[in-house]
Amino acid sequence: MKFEKTAFDKESSASCSLLYTDHGVINTPVFMPVGTLGTVKAVYHRDLKDDIGAEIILGNTYHLYLRPGTGTIRQAGGLHKFSSWDRPLLTDSGGYQVFSLAENRKLTNEGCTFRSHIDGSTHLFTPENVVDIQREIGADIIMALDECPPGDSDHTYARKSLKLTQQWMERGILHFDNTQPLYGYNQSLFPIVQGCVYPDLRKEAAEHAVALDREGYAIGGLSVGEPVEIMYEILEVLDPLLPKDKPRYLMGVGTPANILEGISRGIDMFDCVMPTRNARNGMLFTSEGIINIRNRKWKDDFSLLDINGTSFVDITYTKAYLRHLFISGEILGAQIASEHNLAFYIWLTKQAANHIRQGDFTPWKREIVKKLESKL
Repeated sequence: MKFEKTAFDKESSASCSLLYTDHGVINTPVFMPVGTLGTVKAVYHRDLKDDIGAEIILGNTYHLYLRPGTGTIRQAGGLHKFSSWDRPLLTDSGGYQVFSLAENRKLTNEGCTFRSHIDGSTHLFTPENVVDIQREIGADIIMALDECPPGDSDHTYARKSLKLTQQWMERGILHFDNTQPLYGYNQSLFPIVQGCVYPDLRKEAAEHAVALDREGYAIGGLSVGEPVEIMYEILEVLDPLLPKDKPRYLMGVGTPANILEGISRGIDMFDCVMPTRNARNGMLFTSEGIINIRNRKWKDDFSLLDINGTSFVDITYTKAYLRHLFISGEILGAQIASEHNLAFYIWLTKQAANHIRQGDFTPWKREIVKKLESKL
């Protein structure tokens, strides 16, 4: 994997880059739609590529391991072929899902024993077999096994958790370096920087991760209940510690404003379920603010979903029509809203890149953030 910086903002840590993988080039900053089970909910891959402009999507190790199972994925030739997605893929470690979804989980130095949320069966994730699972899934970028502590963890627990994550990380990387990809293309493994809300632990985690000298670094354990100001403070702590010539991936974040603030603090890659999950409940993100399309005020509003024209599939859809679909319980409503929100997120990161290149990213960000968080 190759990472090439192409532009810098003079007033912040924002930058533009090209990230080269064997399945294509990714322009950063980039938003990555979440395809937990090998699908971005309610969205065709054709639309993801041609209309929404997604350059990379995510798969989830925990969910794909449980269903359909890595045996099926391997028989298909990897997730790219199984899902008919020919652009880059990233998979997380499964750690967050183990700790948020699984019942009766037990953490030891060996790994994490947990019960499936599907049928209650018992499973073990270790740093080594999580690498093997992601080898079978075949994502271009994979994550080391980590524990994601709650945002309100005390310092004692957060330190204990970090030590365990660091031990797992070293083992996972050793195993990764002693194994080979299964499908004839390269894979890269990112360590995950944890440490909860504590700057001293985040600093220790970053220094440990950088010493492992990988091709990129993920930042986990943010946007898990801590105040947003704390998240920004942690990103500012990490900014000078992580290499600027390697990609930085902020996991599971977030709102449009969160993404712009993350870009200004040196983040290159983002993912979040919010665009599609909120869309299915009738929430639309636009350049002028947030719309609850179920509200009565949109019943006779025949204006387009976003007057600034994000590249969703058909710009002739109006607010009134989309409200009608939601009120009527039509599935098409969730699909249109999902595609709109994803297109908006990707439009927003591309706009950020344009303003970084033009040299006015910081004043542009300052003005648009005010709009993004308002409710229309």
